[in-house]
Amino acid sequence: MSRIADIATALPGYDAADLSVEAVHAFLRQLTAQAVVAQQESVTLFDALGRVLAEDIVSPISVPPHDNSAMDGYAFDGALLRPDAPSDASITLRVAGTALAGAAWRGALGAGDAVRIMTGAMMPAGLDTVIPQEFCNVEGDRVRFPAHVLRRGDNRRFAGEDLMQGQPALRKGERLSPAALGMVASLGLPGVNALRRLRVAYFSTGDEILSLGEAPREGAVYDSNRYTVFGLLTRLGCEVIDLGLVRDDPATLAATLQRAAREADAIVTSGGVSAGAADHTRDVMQQLGDMAFWRVAMRPGRPLAVGLIPRAIPHEPAPQPALLFGLPGNPVAVMVTFLAFVRPALLRMMGCHETACAPPPLLRARSTGPIRKKPGRTEYQRGFVKPVAGTLPEVTVAANQGSGVLSSMVEANGLVVLHHAQGSVAPGDEVDVMVFDGAI
Repeated sequence: MSRIADIATALPGYDAADLSVEAVHAFLRQLTAQAVVAQQESVTLFDALGRVLAEDIVSPISVPPHDNSAMDGYAFDGALLRPDAPSDASITLRVAGTALAGAAWRGALGAGDAVRIMTGAMMPAGLDTVIPQEFCNVEGDRVRFPAHVLRRGDNRRFAGEDLMQGQPALRKGERLSPAALGMVASLGLPGVNALRRLRVAYFSTGDEILSLGEAPREGAVYDSNRYTVFGLLTRLGCEVIDLGLVRDDPATLAATLQRAAREADAIVTSGGVSAGAADHTRDVMQQLGDMAFWRVAMRPGRPLAVGLIPRAIPHEPAPQPALLFGLPGNPVAVMVTFLAFVRPALLRMMGCHETACAPPPLLRARSTGPIRKKPGRTEYQRGFVKPVAGTLPEVTVAANQGSGVLSSMVEANGLVVLHHAQGSVAPGDEVDVMVFDGAI
């Protein structure tokens, strides 16, 4: 039995002609479990954005390395603060010097002395509290401030408060964000060990598709999917291999798929996976690999193909097959199926830990109008989310939800996700929204 068939047999209620979104996710989790990139490489921080850590990063130092001030103000011994002091009590201290960031203050302190201190400067020995300068009245070498505006220990950052030496700072499988780059730099590390980038080949199919630069012709449309998929893969951090536009010729399709399997870990195609008379892509895929062709209970994006294409790679006796995603041809359906299924699967193949491989998180919002929906399929409707002070955001769905209407996808900032068992939505009802930011 094939690997695809093995997984399908183990899935409760598997029906290729009517597959739920949840069943697709379960299938892909199993299919990608053995397809994770293994090769590692050392990269500098300037090249590490979006890369996946190949090993834990253990902090070689404590961050911060010393107790320091969180404010510009005056450091003093907090024991001078008396809880039983009158409400109008004030404290007056002698200013013994100034502590600047970047160097330890080495002056001598007497009883009742304070040190003027800058944000980030090391706390002088014996001092544990900082009064912000805006509360202070300074006359000569004396500083006076109200006693009840702070408590002992206020505005002091402790050594190791962010990270202690020897503590894991980032875990294997973490995809490095701008904040993570800053954290690594704060440890004094110039680079990281990362998994190599996932290689993904992609191409569009169809005789009705025009490449950019071709003259318009009756019945033909320009290829938008090629550029959309390029953007989605690039934003995800993949190494993209553009194989262009492939005509509806079985021999050319077969050669392109075989080349893609040699060069890439995964393949993304658009168009040709339905049962149309000229959709040769489906037949060629079936001849070359271990394939599943689904009709997913969703809108848009009903036809979907997933499978494995064998790889013939010199000097590799038994390489892992390339994972193939055959997406629908309609532009909006391409984006929806990519976000719902392909993106989580590729993140898993990239080596991300499982929590990072979920589809984009869902935001709760109130629908401004009615939305018609029949139970029995998952729908992804383009929507416009806007914040509302003091309550949930509001979302309005686009008037035209056609799967070829790219303009509404450009204007929208999220997808209203109407779940499989969900029915119609009334104005004011709460719905889930998949927000685009960072994903599309």
